[in-house]
Amino acid sequence: MVEKLVVVELLSGLQARPAAEFVRRANGFTSELFIEKGEKRVNAKSIMGLMSLAIASGDQIKLIADGSDDQIAIDELTEFVSNE
Repeated sequence: MVEKLVVVELLSGLQARPAAEFVRRANGFTSELFIEKGEKRVNAKSIMGLMSLAIASGDQIKLIADGSDDQIAIDELTEFVSNE
């Protein structure tokens, strides 16, 4: 299991198109993937779960992965949310 705290640097946060792209990328991994914001944890492969977090630019989130490709998943998803 791999966990990483990340600050979202996308100008629009994880709303609409960036959220859909994040979920598309997350679904490319076999590991279980989760995102935490505050006390709420959602499945990172679920667009509805991701949208329910209302992640804005500058928000700190925790990415959690558990599975055979967990480190690769964390690295790629961190890079995605860290690029402006």
